[in-house]
Amino acid sequence: MKILFITATRIGDAVLSTGALDHFIRTCPEAEITVACGPLVAGLFAPAPRVVRVIALKKESYGRHWWKLLRATMGEDWDIIVDLRNSAVSRILRGKKKFIWRGSDKKGHKVEQIAAVLGASPPPAPILWPDHMAQAEADRLIPAGAPFIAIGPTANWAGKAWPAQNFVALVKAMTAQGSILEGARVAVFAAPGEETAALPVLNALPAHQRIDMIAKTSPLTAAAVISRAEIYIGNDSGLTHIAAAVGTPTLALFGYGWPEQYRPWGKHAAYISTPETPEQLLGGRDIKSVTSSLMGSLTVTAAVEAAVRLWDRTRKY
Repeated sequence: MKILFITATRIGDAVLSTGALDHFIRTCPEAEITVACGPLVAGLFAPAPRVVRVIALKKESYGRHWWKLLRATMGEDWDIIVDLRNSAVSRILRGKKKFIWRGSDKKGHKVEQIAAVLGASPPPAPILWPDHMAQAEADRLIPAGAPFIAIGPTANWAGKAWPAQNFVALVKAMTAQGSILEGARVAVFAAPGEETAALPVLNALPAHQRIDMIAKTSPLTAAAVISRAEIYIGNDSGLTHIAAAVGTPTLALFGYGWPEQYRPWGKHAAYISTPETPEQLLGGRDIKSVTSSLMGSLTVTAAVEAAVRLWDRTRKY
């Protein structure tokens, strides 16, 4: 059996689609699966069981990347085609069964939307497969010592990033004497290009607490590292979905965003939002004009309380 699985370019959407891939891995044990996705997330899919090929599609003008995918796949007789990009490729290729996400019904969480396309119940939860190389790199990056908290203080847009000083105050409160994670270290994560936003958080911490993960990991290695953390706290971002997918207790911080569709998935995950709606936060401005955080109204106290509630709840599992 041959399966073509067409999925996302961005980390968050790609991670949320991994449950669908896992659904076919579990239900079609004889399958050979080809995954088509963006270059940034290709490494997340390569170690998955029964994945024999990953086609990394770099977006090109005039949709030329789709023509490349068509040429790379049209010679096969596909038993199943899953297209979570609603591309023309899945219409042209021969396939005995096709599952195409058209994006017309946006009610419910993205995981639930994808599950509805597959006819899968319950919705298959996102999952990642850190391989031996990612685990070995995590061993190298995390020195022996006290337990650690993972922090994701960046986002793909400044308006969605909680102020750096708030992250500093939060981790200090959570690791202070008598707190739930007294003496814990703090791993600060950011992708290449996000150093300016993340370094103020790292540099504000005592040297003995710092674990510098800024621009030092691939998405898969980040997954291996975060899987070892006691808890992860971060903005609405792809890294937050990675944390939830590896089973680490995950708290997402939302401002301008839609947690009903994009909150981290799972019983071990939670979110907290600003008191204002996205529309109120934007206040009629052009989204492109926003160059600083819109999340100042989400207090440190509220975030710490949410983290403690999550910690207490997940300790029961």
